[in-house]
Formats: sequence, structure tokens, C-alpha cells
Amino acid sequence: MSAAGDFVDAALRREGDHYRAAEARARLGGSDIRFYGASVGAVRGAIRDAGRRYPDLTHDDVTALSSELWAEPVFERRLAAVVLLQSNVGLLRNSDLTRIEGFVREARVKELVDPLAADVVGPLVAGLRGQERQRADAVIGRWADGDNEWLRRASMVAQARVVER
Repeated sequence: MSAAGDFVDAALRREGDHYRAAEARARLGGSDIRFYGASVGAVRGAIRDAGRRYPDLTHDDVTALSSELWAEPVFERRLAAVVLLQSNVGLLRNSDLTRIEGFVREARVKELVDPLAADVVGPLVAGLRGQERQRADAVIGRWADGDNEWLRRASMVAQARVVER
């Protein structure tokens, strides 16, 4: 794992609480995902602190770190990947929708899908112009027409955010 990934993971583990983990497991379900029991505030703080410790993250660094955090089926790590993308949405490109699509397919809980769609995909698409926007709109349209319920949901939430802007 990268130094930034280790930093975030260690912070999330340190902030974890087994009571909060049990409550989240009961509320969110998903036998294939683990929980550290870190609060949303702790997740946001870990990403904020990582940004201070590693201030010069490029597009490639941000997308690689998001994938690294997402790779382990731990809710707080995946939420940290979402927060990282939210915090760096200005660096993202049309081509990053492929990575985000994979995240949505694997997320399978609205607590991850909705912020990805509303706070990452929506602003990303809204900021695109010309051919890049057309390509992004085609991707979001494909999500809407597909058979994956989470992609359909993400499409609906993202489109609502694009219209709001």
C-alpha cells in the first residue's frame, strides 16, 4: 500500500469503535463488507489530514489512492475513497467515470452510491463541455438504461445534481 493509503487506513482503524461497527453492520448489512466503526467525521478528518500530509497529489495520485482505498471491502475505506474524490472533483476527467462505475457496481449501499453520484459524478459531468460532456452524458444514459439497480440509481442522482447547477 502507498504511504498515503497506509496513513488513511491507520487513521480509520485508530478511530474505529466496535460498537459503532456493529451498529453500522446491522444498519447497512452486506456480509461481504467489513466495518472499522469510524465515524463519518473521522473519515473526513483522515482525508483532510492526508491532504495536508500529501499536499501535491495529482490526478493520477488521487485516482490511484481512491482505488487503493476502495480495493479492501471495508466501508470506512470506501467512504474515504468517496470523500477523497469529492475533495478533488476538480482534478477528475471524463475518463474517470469508468473507475467510478466500478465503484458504484461494487458499493451496493446507498450510503456510498449516493455521495458518489451526487458529489462526484454530478459535479464532474456539470463541469464538462463539448465532446467530453457528450461522452459523459452517454455513459450516464447507459447507466440509466442498464440492468444494474445501483447504476440506475447513480444515474438518477447524478442527473439531478447536473440539472441543479
